[in-house]
Amino acid sequence: MPWREDSSPYKVWISEIMLQQTQVATVIPYFVRFIDRFPDVQSLAAADPQAVLQCWEGLGYYSRARHLQAAARQIAGPLQGCFPQTAADWKQLPGVGDYTAAAIASIACGKPEPAVDGNVLRVYSRLRGIRDNITLPAVRDAFREQLRPVIRNVDPSAFNQAMMELGALACRPRTPLCTACPLQRHCKAHREGLTDIIPVKPRKMAVPHYHEVAAIITNAQGEVLLYRRSEKGLLGGLWAFPQARRQGRESYRRTLDRAVSTLLPSTPPSGIRKRSVIKHAFSHFSQTIHVYACQAEAVAMDSGVAVPEQSWCQPGELKNIPLSKTDRTIANLLA
Repeated sequence: MPWREDSSPYKVWISEIMLQQTQVATVIPYFVRFIDRFPDVQSLAAADPQAVLQCWEGLGYYSRARHLQAAARQIAGPLQGCFPQTAADWKQLPGVGDYTAAAIASIACGKPEPAVDGNVLRVYSRLRGIRDNITLPAVRDAFREQLRPVIRNVDPSAFNQAMMELGALACRPRTPLCTACPLQRHCKAHREGLTDIIPVKPRKMAVPHYHEVAAIITNAQGEVLLYRRSEKGLLGGLWAFPQARRQGRESYRRTLDRAVSTLLPSTPPSGIRKRSVIKHAFSHFSQTIHVYACQAEAVAMDSGVAVPEQSWCQPGELKNIPLSKTDRTIANLLA
């Protein structure tokens, strides 16, 4: 892992933010590219927010990138380039919670803070045979306090990283590799045959599925229309093709009209044809996006109608604009 080659606060912080809800193998190329583009906190703080989002494109959970830059500006500005040293101080920065603060403080600053993530919760609950619901904050807090006296007597960085790696490689959620686990003879769940029961988590609810329509709107100059999403939202700050969610049993043509009218309220589309169907899943919902191409006249941006920030772009310019994974897939249809 490239962030283990240099345990400086900057690189450990970047890696821990990227690793939030994202697998190591996915993060590695993004981390390398991000550090190459923004090698220190000053360059990240001074960067154009759109450049930060573009460098993050495809990694998902884009609020992490926005929080990262906001924290960088706080470090480079009020903190005068000095990184926090304790978990409590790290938690004062945007996007840094209990686990991330403990991980950075222990790995980069040598502080005896237990970093309790899903891997650690699984290892510790199996080791002690604990059947409490590990999704409850009170249980996480209890585990953290039970591990605190242990970590005071060891290298905090090595301890936390070893616990995380043990959970990722051996004490896996399903089919744990107990024979490869150095804690096997101490593990109550293994001894009592409870590894398929522990850790205890509530059953996941079914996630909703939505049908949506996205529009590739082209004008007479061959430009396509994009709009910039609100900063507050799932894909905040990214650019997108006009899109609308299908309501009830309405026709896809009606949904397309709504998608177009949001940005071009007085310009009905023409030459409509279906281009593709894209399926995508987030953690809390999934979607099927029906992509249509159509033509429309370009209108003045100061038409007096309240519309989101928008821009007509040549297809060749799209590679330099930060888009979500699905919008990048749509953009590739124009290649």
